[in-house]
Amino acid sequence: MSDKKMDVVVLGAGIVGVSVAYAARQQGLSVVLVDRREPGSETSYGNAGILSSGSISPLNNPSLWSALPKYLTNRHAALRWNIGWSLRNADWVIRFLANAIPSHTKPRAAALHGLIGASLKLHQDWIVKAGAANRIRETGWLKAWRSDAVEAAMREQALLTEFGIESQLLDRQAISALEPNILPVYKVGLLHSQTASVDSPGSVVKAYANMFAGAGGEIRQSDIKSIVPGDEGWRVVLDDATLLARHVVVALGPWSADILRPLGYRVPLAFERGYHREFKPNPARSLQRPIHDADGSFLMTPMEQGIRVTSGVELTDRDAPSSFAQIDAVEPMAREVVEFGEQVGDTWRGARPTLPDSLPMIGPAPRHAGLWLAFGNQHIGFTTGPATGAAIAAMIKGMPPPFDVTAFAPSRYI
Repeated sequence: MSDKKMDVVVLGAGIVGVSVAYAARQQGLSVVLVDRREPGSETSYGNAGILSSGSISPLNNPSLWSALPKYLTNRHAALRWNIGWSLRNADWVIRFLANAIPSHTKPRAAALHGLIGASLKLHQDWIVKAGAANRIRETGWLKAWRSDAVEAAMREQALLTEFGIESQLLDRQAISALEPNILPVYKVGLLHSQTASVDSPGSVVKAYANMFAGAGGEIRQSDIKSIVPGDEGWRVVLDDATLLARHVVVALGPWSADILRPLGYRVPLAFERGYHREFKPNPARSLQRPIHDADGSFLMTPMEQGIRVTSGVELTDRDAPSSFAQIDAVEPMAREVVEFGEQVGDTWRGARPTLPDSLPMIGPAPRHAGLWLAFGNQHIGFTTGPATGAAIAAMIKGMPPPFDVTAFAPSRYI
């Protein structure tokens, strides 16, 4: 039992939790960061490592309707879904689809643009301070189509231009000039030129966590049992201690709803599971940047350990047994683009926490003073972690956040 009361206890040491902890420490608050695993070891480890300025269009946008018939076959690489999960979570599915209309899309894109812009500025500062600047590549990322998809690419470019985000439309020859080591399978490309990527997202999160510890923060590795409100703050019950704090921040990603349920909160959180495999690269045929194969519904990116190939979305229970159907389907398609060798390590699986509007919760819990929620950052958690953390830290201090957080208020769902 610890009788020392901290200002803030942050639950979860992924990119969001680490960012909250560091930002709160920068505000002069005493902070403990708690997770059952080392920082950056869960969802923040397995992503594509992209710091994307252009990921402003939520997955449930109007184009979803035209794609829905092929997704309903449950054989497409972009989406696989468990029928039992879908029936048990029909309310989430209906809410998710209801947001895929034009009137709901532009406001969410504007909200994400503000969050992403603030976050990228912090990444640029933090990655240098954390001594991890050698891991960043400012080479953009490429979305490419095997089909003659000029109209689709131009629509995406128009949305980016509307928000002042630079991009370049490329034909087959321009793609070959940009990525001379890939095979000429793509007819159309859209280069997101204001985007960066890193060669190990988990290592970057660990570097940020070390920066937090170096600034006087405390990191504890322990199972989190419960959070209990009291007259003067919170008790955070761990498996080996109890922490006292004035504020508690829940940044547990796909496990966030579990810790909140005993407090009466029913969070409509779904789990967009994804897989990746890494392969030995051919040094003579290296990738220069991440490539999103739009028709193949996968992404491949150069990482520290080799070429990382990531799958599409699997909608099912968070802890359901792994199904490798999607990653099995896209691996041979990736080999049609770039030469690489045998697999390095095991196939990885993670769960991306997603709310029905594809926006995170960033702000105070509506019925408990001193309880703050920071989760639901879906596919762009690595990009948006720092600004999510800065916003929570500012609100704890009673200061305005660095971007408009209205659209992310937890009270919209709980």
